[in-house]
Amino acid sequence: MSSPSKRREMDLMKLYFIPTHPVLLLSGCSRVGSFLVFFFWEKRISFFVLHSLNGFGWCGDRMMSDYKVEMINDGMQEFYVDFHGPKDSPYQGGLWRIRVELPDAYPYKSPSIGFINKIYHPNVDEMSGSVCLDVINQTWSPMFDLVNVFEVFLPQLLLYPNPSDPLNGEAAALMMRDKASYEQRVKEYCEKYAKPEDIGAAEEDKSSDEELSDEEDYESSDEAMPGHPDP
Repeated sequence: MSSPSKRREMDLMKLYFIPTHPVLLLSGCSRVGSFLVFFFWEKRISFFVLHSLNGFGWCGDRMMSDYKVEMINDGMQEFYVDFHGPKDSPYQGGLWRIRVELPDAYPYKSPSIGFINKIYHPNVDEMSGSVCLDVINQTWSPMFDLVNVFEVFLPQLLLYPNPSDPLNGEAAALMMRDKASYEQRVKEYCEKYAKPEDIGAAEEDKSSDEELSDEEDYESSDEAMPGHPDP
């Protein structure tokens, strides 16, 4: 296993765009004779499963996913990824912007994941969009890549919520009490908050909330400062 910083760079290469030309990467797949091929262009990632035939040539190419990625700053530890709700679930048709933060100890420590626009889910805080850390840590392994977050972890989270360990108690209670009503509420949230035009508005709202919180903290700090006695 490579060092955390080197591994972080390697994984982010699969998400971070190169401004001048597309980049092609090959990495081994768990199935013998298969490879993952990654293409990067204009902050987008497409990767295909290609099967080799007798070690020569390629056949059976199949597009797996197409993500829009936006780096938050000049570093390599914070970025946004647009994520579509999984098929055959009440979240199908929804589009969410996911904020990913990689800790210094990544991949030995799991990334922090949060939804920017609202989602109705027992294991996601409705206001902050934070995903339950226990849910992430129970499934995370240093062997995972960032791609696994969007191809496996998040789809499984939305397909199989865990109401026994909720961050949204109302959603958990409704799911256990009346699943049909719960799924209807999920679809209502998708229609109201999880469309492409909703992502920009959600980012502005969160930025405004963060600025307001910073101002309140600053004012509270000023009020707490003791006065200087007169000489």
